[in-house]
Amino acid sequence: MRAIHGLLSAVAAAALLIAGCSSVDDVDAEAAAAPADPVPVQATQDVDLLETVRSRGVLNCGVYGAAVAFSETQPDGSTTGFDADYCRALAIAMLGDVGAVNFVPLTSAERFTALQSGLIDVLVRNTTWTQGRDGDLKFDFAPVTFYDGQQLMGRASDDFTPASTVADIAGATVCATAGTTTEKNIADAANAAGVEIRLQTFEDLDIITDSFITGTCDLMTTDGSGLVGRRNRQQGDQEWVIFPAALFSKEPLAPLYLPNQSTFGDIVNWTIYATIIFDEKGITSANVDDLLGSGQLDAEAIRLLGGEGELQTKMGLEPDAFYEVVRQIGNYDEIFTRNLELVGLQRAGTPNARWTEGGLIYAPPAR
Repeated sequence: MRAIHGLLSAVAAAALLIAGCSSVDDVDAEAAAAPADPVPVQATQDVDLLETVRSRGVLNCGVYGAAVAFSETQPDGSTTGFDADYCRALAIAMLGDVGAVNFVPLTSAERFTALQSGLIDVLVRNTTWTQGRDGDLKFDFAPVTFYDGQQLMGRASDDFTPASTVADIAGATVCATAGTTTEKNIADAANAAGVEIRLQTFEDLDIITDSFITGTCDLMTTDGSGLVGRRNRQQGDQEWVIFPAALFSKEPLAPLYLPNQSTFGDIVNWTIYATIIFDEKGITSANVDDLLGSGQLDAEAIRLLGGEGELQTKMGLEPDAFYEVVRQIGNYDEIFTRNLELVGLQRAGTPNARWTEGGLIYAPPAR
């Protein structure tokens, strides 16, 4: 870990030029003054990344490390959260070991350089899927694991309510992360609502939260999941409210990896898809063993769990790789509930609901 952070420090300056959008502390890639891809990536594209990970015996997974409920570095050095559990799921699929993960905390300025330079194998860090990152930065995105969008947070004592709208923030000082799409989104939203605001920016969401607490900011803005997580720092008898109900940006959050790594990418994609399909079929960490011998599973479930017709070996995995994922980590709903419901994020009635329940969480068929 120390060696990785030393290398990250060496590339930090370059990283500042290419950082991009995140639900926590995005940096707008389109606003970068330097070329979109200043860090050579040839070295990592010329090798089989899956074999590299297996030879090393550990998956280097980039996370934020301070995103409440998504990835949080604990005092004992462990990392918890929704994103962290998907890192563990990938380690199980590739290496058969839930503990074979090296969590690398990364700022928004560091994350893309860390991926491009090979310091991490995969980035699972509240990062929004955008055209620029597909095109200019040449990254490949895995399936969306969480659909998010931008909102505002203010105080009830300032007459803000969950029913407030962007039109109600006229004249307010709004704090956002500097140089980000978050900053651009709120400026555009205020303009569209016909109101003027005082926009104040900081480099770090912790500073923004502290400034909101002290009253330097009337409001703070980032993606809704980030605001829900920050609301746990509510002070005294204050009541912090998140609004508007209708999100004013689209922030589909997904893991990403380098291009030209088809096998590695397929495994990342299908590990996520497997957790979604298991959720659809009601296969959980608690019941998977009982269901295997029950005769109740359909052919698709049997294939995913390593039975007749399995396709995992064609991807370079063990036949039971996804069985081990659901047994050790759980399905999508278990991962969501364990980490995100605790801070008030719900699936029902949101895009993160199952597709059969009006949401967007959907997987192609495993056949």
